[in-house]
Formats: sequence, C-alpha cells, structure tokens
Amino acid sequence: MAPLAQYLMADQAAEIALAKSAAPPSISDHATVLVLQAHGYVTAVKGTNGFVCAVERGWMSPFDAPQFWNPKLRGPICFNAEAVKSILPITYKRTALVLAGQSKDEIKKDMTAFAAKQMPALQPGAMSYMMSKQAYLDDQFGHWMPHLMFYTATNVNWGADQDGSPVMLNPQFHGQPEPVNVLMIPVAKWSDGSAAQSM
Repeated sequence: MAPLAQYLMADQAAEIALAKSAAPPSISDHATVLVLQAHGYVTAVKGTNGFVCAVERGWMSPFDAPQFWNPKLRGPICFNAEAVKSILPITYKRTALVLAGQSKDEIKKDMTAFAAKQMPALQPGAMSYMMSKQAYLDDQFGHWMPHLMFYTATNVNWGADQDGSPVMLNPQFHGQPEPVNVLMIPVAKWSDGSAAQSM
C-alpha cells in the first residue's frame, strides 16, 4: 500500500463531481454522494432517488490484480438501491480493512469470513453505472469504456464472453471471496452524452 494521502482527494468538491460523473445527470444529480476520508467513506451529499455514487480505489479490484494498491486508480460508480443494500457493504468493509492497515492477504481472509457470515443477501436487480470519462481504472486503458454492471450469483453468467455476446464477465469478485458475479455491458455514450469509441 502507498501512503494513505495518495489515495485521498484533498478537494472534496472534485471528488463529488467525479463520483457523480459515473451516471447520467438524470440519476447522479439526485443521488447520495460519498467521499473517502482517512477513516472511511462519509456522506457528502444526501440524495433522494436511492442511488449512491462514490469513487472506488484500487483495493476494490480482484486480489490478484496488479492495480490493487495503485494509488492513481479512481473508479467512479453509482449503485442503484438494490446494490446499495448488497454490494456497497463490500466496498465499506474492504475499505475499513485497508484503512486499518491490513495486508492484502489479511484483507482477503477477513473478506472470506465477511462473505460467509455478515455479507447481506444479494438483491435481485442490483446494478451500477460506470460511465465516467474521467475514470482511471488502470495504467493500461485509463478510463476504458462506459459500461453498466449487473450483480448476480456466481452460477449466473448471461452468456458472458461468448462469441457475439455484448456481456463480459468482470473478475472483480467472482466468488474470490465474495460470492458475486459482475456482468458488464458496454454502452455507446459516456455519462455526459458524448460518444464513446469502442476498444
């Protein structure tokens, strides 16, 4: 892990704007917005539509991902109400373990226990928006492409990664250790309405 200050954003207004850029304004303008502080995520804006927007850091990547501790990673995301109940707690828990100074192996062990006993049940229809042109998801692709993410049980894959399928399987959780599949569907526009070039 890099020094904590490298993961934090000193300008709270900039972090709010970045978080809201994950979804179209029709959603994010009415969403609750979280910002990361030294003790965890806190509510900076109270919303009215059930969505929660935040900027994820590298430790929300798969445990074997090279960007897990990358302090440059910024992943704006807006969760719908069902994902707020069942997926956002994973973000809160991983972040708490990171801020407590745990190693990657310790975090994975504690997340395994969390998934077995404390993780809320996956809500049907849980999904999120990741459509920010300002995202920085890794050192190779930067903001990558705008996409929607749908959270399912690990035995559900919607034909992901098959020839001609628009669905991709994200390795973010995939039962390692959180018992969730993340299915991604690319979309044609960024949240600001501008066209996205295909990768």
